[in-house]
Amino acid sequence: MRRYGFLFIITVLLLMAGVMAAAPTQQTEITPFQRLVFDARGDLENLADTVIGQGERPPNWTFNFEIESPTYTIDLWFDNEQLADVIFGIDQRPPEWFGGDATTLEILGRNIRHDLEINADTVFGVDVRPDEWRGASPVFRCSRALQNLLTLSSSIYNITPQTPNSALNFCSATTAEVDEQLVNTIFSDPTLDSQLNDLILAVRGDLERLANETLGLNNRPEGWTGNTNPNSLTLAGDNFLDIESLANNQLGMGVRPDEWIGVLSNQPALIFRNQRHDLELLADATLGDAVRPHGWQGEDPTLRCNVAVSDLRLVLEQNFEEFAFTVDPTTPNFCQAASVSLSQFAERPQIDEDLVVADEDSRFMAESQIAFAYLDVAATQYMGMMPQGTRFRAWYRNFGDSNMMFVSGENFALYIDRRWTTLTETTFNTLPTLQGVRPLTFCDAAWCDGPGPTPTPTGFGAVEQLAFLATQPAPPQAEEIENKTTVNWNHIRVTYLQDNTVTGTAQVTLEICQEVTQITCEPVTSIFDNLNGAPKPVISTFNGQNVYEFSYGYTSNLTVEGPTLVSPDVWISDPTIR
Repeated sequence: MRRYGFLFIITVLLLMAGVMAAAPTQQTEITPFQRLVFDARGDLENLADTVIGQGERPPNWTFNFEIESPTYTIDLWFDNEQLADVIFGIDQRPPEWFGGDATTLEILGRNIRHDLEINADTVFGVDVRPDEWRGASPVFRCSRALQNLLTLSSSIYNITPQTPNSALNFCSATTAEVDEQLVNTIFSDPTLDSQLNDLILAVRGDLERLANETLGLNNRPEGWTGNTNPNSLTLAGDNFLDIESLANNQLGMGVRPDEWIGVLSNQPALIFRNQRHDLELLADATLGDAVRPHGWQGEDPTLRCNVAVSDLRLVLEQNFEEFAFTVDPTTPNFCQAASVSLSQFAERPQIDEDLVVADEDSRFMAESQIAFAYLDVAATQYMGMMPQGTRFRAWYRNFGDSNMMFVSGENFALYIDRRWTTLTETTFNTLPTLQGVRPLTFCDAAWCDGPGPTPTPTGFGAVEQLAFLATQPAPPQAEEIENKTTVNWNHIRVTYLQDNTVTGTAQVTLEICQEVTQITCEPVTSIFDNLNGAPKPVISTFNGQNVYEFSYGYTSNLTVEGPTLVSPDVWISDPTIR
């Protein structure tokens, strides 16, 4: 830890006071997002004073209090993670931790506030906060799945929950409110009533299978209704009674798994969902996770998870043709894995609906001529060769003279080179560019195989090494760097020489510094990519320093070396935030 004492405290107060003094005169200019991350910084510093001591911070603390700084949110995340290392242990986090898994600064800011509240719960106690705590809406304390569900429900179905912020168990109350509105909206078509009745009858079938498995054939608890009549008006009610009866028999009177609903609704859609959810939980509790009797009819494994998770999957399936749920039901901690997978899809920008053309407008439809397909526009994440004749729709083109374009088809959304398709150059040039757009990419078609290095000398892998007649060098030995001081990306001073917006890369020189203020620095002499097992090539030299090419953003799994310092990562800013 570093101790700054009275000088540090005065500096922080002056910085904070300066920003706060400016705020009243710029109320119309401060966005809700800026307010969110500004308040988060204040709470983070408050919490750090409590955890570490007033005037003390971890050695790599960024001290970024400039709300207009392009790295403000990233530095806030970095500092919150450092504090979490102190609270929970290095790289140890609770299961509900969001972390830096975000595609936009807005989502990263949301993640920071959520995780900051987890830190505060651990230090102060659940829902206990000091008087000076600024906080935020309680929705930021809810699960990632629920927060994404609320966003999509509002934008697609105009559903806005009215649960007051002061409500006890706010997240649970909000989940129940949006769930009822959402399910009834999606299943509002009267023609679905017969389908729902079949689903409720399937619950009865699986209930009997579970009873046979746990109690034996024809052995049932006292009072068992055993109603299997599809035309019975009491079928749903009898299902409910028998599920509760079997749960009492197997788990104990009134003992239920976490997330148990145990409510009989008067809406057919909610009747099915609630009963299927509780039955799946009961099967997990009695037979084991994802273990089911032969002939089991439940097909959606997320129905055993928190309601927000299953509802989020329902919304994605109903509204995004390219969505495909691929998490294996037997995965350990399945519901957590499902929540992460669904949230990652929901958080990624989707194709602009304004670009969707009528069926008769087919000018952007074309076929592959054995085009190489990639997950990224820089063509570094190769997914296989798109077979001859594969139909796709082109959506966006890259900048400048690049021939790369974003396309989608059956079970894929990828980047390919126009020259290896039937799309004409004239049509290609009429596509909108990728400016300000980050479309979701995925590849679930039978021909997909990756990601991996491209099978040409354009990728950073074994083929490239052969192309340059080089032998794969060994990574730096421990004794070579043991006498060097380890720092991180915040200590690396980047000089930008040339940007390539087509590939999303920059050519830079790097200096590695002793402090985050980047005053006492030394040139980076070598970079080893531990993920690929090869050195980062030196493109050229500039003013006596090596020139390297990096993709924009954060790159880890490196060994960035200077004469006395070493870093495992580097951050390269894109031109819009420098």
